[in-house]
Amino acid sequence: MDTKTRPVHRPPARTASALGAALLGFALITLDTSVVNVALPAMGADLGGGMTGLQWVVDAYTLAFAALLLSTGALADRAGASRAYAAGVVVFTLASAACGLAPGLPALIAARVVQGLAAAVMLPASLALVREAYADPVRRARAVSLWAAGGTVAVALGPVAGGALTSAWSWRWIFFINLPLGLLALALMGRVARSRPRPAPLDVPGQLTATLGLGALTFAAIEGGREGWWALGVAVVAFAAFLLVEARHPHPVVPLGLFRSTTVAVSVAAGSAASVASYGMVFVFSLFFQQVRGLSPLGAGLMFLPMTGLLAAVNVLSAKVAARHGARLPIVAGQVVAITGMLLLLLYVDDATPLALVAVLLVPLALGCGLALPPLIAAMMEAVPAERAGTAAGLLNAVRQTAGALSIAVFGSLVAGGFVHGMRVSLVLSVALMTLTALASTRLGPGSGTGRERSGTGREAWVRNRRAGRPASSGGTRSGRR
Repeated sequence: MDTKTRPVHRPPARTASALGAALLGFALITLDTSVVNVALPAMGADLGGGMTGLQWVVDAYTLAFAALLLSTGALADRAGASRAYAAGVVVFTLASAACGLAPGLPALIAARVVQGLAAAVMLPASLALVREAYADPVRRARAVSLWAAGGTVAVALGPVAGGALTSAWSWRWIFFINLPLGLLALALMGRVARSRPRPAPLDVPGQLTATLGLGALTFAAIEGGREGWWALGVAVVAFAAFLLVEARHPHPVVPLGLFRSTTVAVSVAAGSAASVASYGMVFVFSLFFQQVRGLSPLGAGLMFLPMTGLLAAVNVLSAKVAARHGARLPIVAGQVVAITGMLLLLLYVDDATPLALVAVLLVPLALGCGLALPPLIAAMMEAVPAERAGTAAGLLNAVRQTAGALSIAVFGSLVAGGFVHGMRVSLVLSVALMTLTALASTRLGPGSGTGRERSGTGREAWVRNRRAGRPASSGGTRSGRR
């Protein structure tokens, strides 16, 4: 084997430490998106603020996370993945302590914003750490699977852990629990080789206008009234400026040409619909179980266990189905299953429905989203050139997080005016949106996500390379072009 192509050997202790640190960080990030929901009523009773305050506790984290995700991949490259990740863990851990010690709602919301910003730095850097630690593609694929499994386990345990900590001690402990985990991640980072910084362009105007637009839009949805209309106007102007900036910037955070691909456009839309349904319904039913049905935080968390406990198995099943039949089948079928589950919730759940039945009726929603999302992500990655895979992944994650934040803003306002009625309207909106994206998903090619086709942007890159006299492999594969 030529020495230039021989994989770099790294001591097993260093590779294991890199994987352990990255897995811990990803689990922390994911845990903080699910652990908070069941503790919201306890926070409201302790700090006040009403429904609006509770919405901001969740959305302050999610919005900061989503907005900065557009640029943090480039930031991690410029600083080096190991340095960026360690800095993110330090800030996240300190912000968690600030959340737990918050004397009032404004301080808690501010600390949640800092948590979200740190999480946005940690996410791409954690995956980069895994990629750097494992030079062999087979071992790297296994390591990435373990990394992703950490997030799945955190999603499953989040509601139960949040309920148990809140019931046993206080809602503050859902944040204090991050401290030993953060310190353990930092200890592991002490054994990880330092990453080399790499030049990476930044789109500061695009990042700023996107952040302003997302923040203003969420403010309008949560606050409403005259201030909400002003905020909506600001959001429209900010997004218009964002589109102008992205169309002219040499290195945009969101290359608008990506959306010429049907696969990219459908994947972003369907991923957003899944986030609206999953984030929004977990938020609504966390409040339903406690405020309407009178359960304790632990009891509310246990109600989600059937829903979240099957996610890992469904993700594995989804990958096998997509490998055999292409991505379109599990993407469409998953959305149909989720729609069916939400219709059952709409028809059968009210303030007197047996709790065991409610827990069972939540399962199809999770199964459907778990079936659709992995092949949806794979199909989108297959549809873009390799050099834009990181940008596409950041875009999909940012849009999904934003959709989840907006669903919490809108659904929280709906249930504040009458819980059961607002819950049903929220379900109708989720069903309508996912029905549209399920229909759009039927336009995906039958081989999407299997490597048998590369649509839209990838095809355009192939054409450009051929015109420039470069080999087809430099810009993507033409195979499967119809």
